[in-house]
Amino acid sequence: MTGPLRLLRFNAVASMGMAVQLAVVGILTSGLGADATMASAAGVIAAVAHNFAWHVRWTWRDRLGPGTRLAATFSRFAGANGAVSLLGTIALMPVLTGVAHLPPITANIVSIGICGVLNFVLADRLASR
Repeated sequence: MTGPLRLLRFNAVASMGMAVQLAVVGILTSGLGADATMASAAGVIAAVAHNFAWHVRWTWRDRLGPGTRLAATFSRFAGANGAVSLLGTIALMPVLTGVAHLPPITANIVSIGICGVLNFVLADRLASR
């Protein structure tokens, strides 16, 4: 598969994952009154699980042959994408919501944008080799 096609698929999955993350954040903060940083962390975890499921079946399907250990693949994916997204979001949310006074959903959109490029590079180089 060509690089541009893989990037297109990666971004399609990322867009769906973003919707998952924002839905979780919205439900937890607006519906249940949860802290924005903790709700965002839960949203990231939900999005990472969602994105992994799509990436192994679609984005990097050609790299996963018979005998692929999905648990090991998930560990690499979560260790790369999950760590960047989770740590980045936890670090950014107090600044974006507390200092910049952005609403939690808007702050998550900014955080997703900041972490997105690095996540693609890490996933392409480490998690799906």
